[in-house]
Amino acid sequence: MKIFNSLELNGINFISESERKGTARSLFWPWAAGNVSLLALSYGSFFLGFGISFWQASIAAVVGTAGSFALVGVSSIAGKRSNAPTMTLSRAAFGVKGNIIPGFLSYLIFVGWETVLVALATLATQTVFTRVGHINHNLAGVLGFLVSAGLVVFGGVLGFHTIMKIQKWLTTATLVLTAGYIALTLSKINWHLVSSVHSGSIQGFIGAMIFGITGIGLGWVNSAADYSRYLPRSTSSKQVISWTVFGASIVPIILVIYGASLAASSKGLNIAIANDPIGALTTLLPTWYLIPFVIVAVLGLIGGAILDLYSSGITLVSIGLPVKRHVAASIDASIMALGTIYIVWIAPNFIGPFQGFLITLGVPIAVWSTIFVADILMRKADYSEKDLFSTTGRYGLWNYRSIGLVIFGTFVGWGFVTNTFAGWLSWQGYFMGLIGGKSGIWASANVGIIVALAIGFVGHVLLSRTSIKKQEAHNG
Repeated sequence: MKIFNSLELNGINFISESERKGTARSLFWPWAAGNVSLLALSYGSFFLGFGISFWQASIAAVVGTAGSFALVGVSSIAGKRSNAPTMTLSRAAFGVKGNIIPGFLSYLIFVGWETVLVALATLATQTVFTRVGHINHNLAGVLGFLVSAGLVVFGGVLGFHTIMKIQKWLTTATLVLTAGYIALTLSKINWHLVSSVHSGSIQGFIGAMIFGITGIGLGWVNSAADYSRYLPRSTSSKQVISWTVFGASIVPIILVIYGASLAASSKGLNIAIANDPIGALTTLLPTWYLIPFVIVAVLGLIGGAILDLYSSGITLVSIGLPVKRHVAASIDASIMALGTIYIVWIAPNFIGPFQGFLITLGVPIAVWSTIFVADILMRKADYSEKDLFSTTGRYGLWNYRSIGLVIFGTFVGWGFVTNTFAGWLSWQGYFMGLIGGKSGIWASANVGIIVALAIGFVGHVLLSRTSIKKQEAHNG
């Protein structure tokens, strides 16, 4: 019964003084474990798919990854300043009830990501079990699903303290086994082929960079404070940012660049990754390393899925579901299971639904994330705990300026992205005629994400700085 003593009972509330401990350095472990995934190797192939060279892909990986996690780092400051989860603190910018809109969007992102990660772990396990044990393909998939989903539910439901213990071991084990993968596949790189890939257009480079922003860091902004909220308020803000960015970015950057070199060396691997991003990587390995490979693949993906399931439970409570955090996380786990079944056994390939998901939800989340970051940067005082839970407090019931900004930014952003991955999303890109059309040179750049980020930040500064000053004066 010791394991149930680790069940976290905190939900959307502020953390008491007695529970605040640790240093900024402790943030390295959850963020590293959440992003030490072999999926980043496959991202190297996805980046090249924008028609760019290896060197352009490498630069896009660095800029897109570090830039998006800089937003996560700044958002983490809010957690240590006011010791509450992200989607509770977001009420200051949107109103106590108005926050249900970004809360619902965040919930979709979390559930979507945890589903994608568990599906990938299932596909990878299915591939390895079939190759090593000659197990029936579907049976191998069921076994992979049970193992992957079981571990994610275990960590995500039990909560923060269990996650912090698990993630340290996950990070260490995954790093060691990933180094083994690199050592065994280094000889597969053909530097002549890698260097012969022609440079692409600036539009292709921007498209790859935006894919890195949406696919690597942007989806974490709405959970940033969930892991910094247990830190003492005296913790250095600069260290919170630096340890978050470093822990989350360093391994994905290395793996994306290495993955791009592998994909550029093998056209067959490049094609296979679109259907099974993790399992395709096993074609480069000797049989004896397949079991260690599936361990590192599953552990890396599970590290991220645990964080998503934990934060999705918090978010579901924050938007009004009257249950405890661990009950909400259990509900999310059921949705995750159904989504995984669709991706693994029904969808024709992985990359289609994945990119459609990233682009469509990436736009409104981009607007929300920079509104939240701008809100943090403009506030000089800590958030008022009682007013974040009061419909008559200083933050108000509905902040129509922020809500309108999300709607406007989403409308404009969707107009400047193209989504050919699902027929029901083909309506996007209705403003692309202004920059060459849906088949023009900017078609695959998805600049709507950058537009959405700019609208959120600039718009919130212009529309809300006066009201924030009044709130701060009232606080004084």
